[in-house]
Amino acid sequence: MVLLRGTLPSYRPLAPGVEGADVKQFEQNLAALGYDGFTVDDEYSDSTADAVREWQEDLGIEETGTVEVGRVAYAAGDVRIYEVGGQVGDAAGGQAVLSYTGTTRVVTVDLDVDQQRLAGKGTAVSVTLPDGRTAQGKVAAVETVIELGGGGQEQEPETKLEVTVSLADQKGLGTLDQAAVDVSFTAEKRENVLSVPVAALLALAEGGYGVQVVEGATTRIVPVETGMFSGGRVEVTGDGLAEGMTVGVAS
Repeated sequence: MVLLRGTLPSYRPLAPGVEGADVKQFEQNLAALGYDGFTVDDEYSDSTADAVREWQEDLGIEETGTVEVGRVAYAAGDVRIYEVGGQVGDAAGGQAVLSYTGTTRVVTVDLDVDQQRLAGKGTAVSVTLPDGRTAQGKVAAVETVIELGGGGQEQEPETKLEVTVSLADQKGLGTLDQAAVDVSFTAEKRENVLSVPVAALLALAEGGYGVQVVEGATTRIVPVETGMFSGGRVEVTGDGLAEGMTVGVAS
């Protein structure tokens, strides 16, 4: 069976006198393979049959000039063979002999339903690859999946979210085909705020927190209100704090 490009299935024999969109789709492929002497249209002519005989000769099969059902299959674009389930010589018997995917690599993440707010379509995420490099991605799709209980026990079905993340820089993925990666979602975001290392926070005797501001050879304690924590840093606000100040960090 020969894989060609197209969106219509191969559902009938193609022979002189047959007309239709499926004929045009096949002729477009035949022309793309370099065969000529016929007009690419929706009519399977004698000229098409002559080109098909050349194609069949090159394939090493019987030169009939017609295309029987089962000789070609169509895929909309490039494909990647994912799994081969049959062996040469096996009787197909209507069973799948292989499965394929597209060639664009994506990341699939399973989330609990209560984390749905993290994965809106179009949400930017960060993907850490096995070698430590980081790739930027976006949530392309979110599907609800019901996982049935297993293990021989009466378990309640579990509802999960299957999130598909698209990666714009396909070349940056190198030769990775299948791999476990870490995906970071942004739960909350703050912009244009002051932050200090978490280790810079001091517990004040009167309650709350402060930071030690270092000014040359002197220091002073400034009470602060804390905000969001992330990546070992904490958002702070307080009278007398400004960007660029030096704060003490406990060693």
